[in-house]
Amino acid sequence: MSSPDGAPGTPVRPSGVAGPQPDAVRPDPDASYERALAAPPVDAYERAVVSVQLGRPARGNPAVVHRCVYGLPTVVRVDPRLDDGTPFPTTYWLACPVMRSRVGRLEADHAMVGLNDRLGTDEGFASDYAAASERYVASRDRLGEPLPGNPSAGGMPGHIKCLHVHAGHTLATGDNVVGQWTLEHSTPAPCPGPCVTEEEVAARMERDQPRGGS
Repeated sequence: MSSPDGAPGTPVRPSGVAGPQPDAVRPDPDASYERALAAPPVDAYERAVVSVQLGRPARGNPAVVHRCVYGLPTVVRVDPRLDDGTPFPTTYWLACPVMRSRVGRLEADHAMVGLNDRLGTDEGFASDYAAASERYVASRDRLGEPLPGNPSAGGMPGHIKCLHVHAGHTLATGDNVVGQWTLEHSTPAPCPGPCVTEEEVAARMERDQPRGGS
């Protein structure tokens, strides 16, 4: 794991932090599909970090494509198929628990109703959304063979089903008008400190270690 300046970092959850909490998730002005596609797959340690963040084993050969101010994964890119060949059309996943919670509140407040209404009345918004969908699928196809039916993700191109998908898409690539709206309404994202501990990561690595061999 690395801190934002590239120096080695250690995930430690503070027991208490005085003063204002820092804004942990900030869009990267240099985000692009090229950078997202070039990110290398995680090692065993960071796979465990992502698994702790998600609360389940990380799947799809994840690669970190956006990090928070503590150096932890915010968004991961995954392959279009799982190891067993199952199609996995959503390429960019929010790993950050704080962002997942904040975006979840937008969904609970029925933000998608208004956004879907806007798709039906704002031609420019709908056109930009559809174009982002085409770029999304094209970038995913560079990671593997096209999926059956060539599906997009998050309801794209004509509907909005999951703001988490769109927020992850935008943080990873800088694309997607719905993701941009989502980030504008879910940030700043104050966070007192790294969301995982070394103990949690070590326990996850022990749990995921193959048994009876290498």
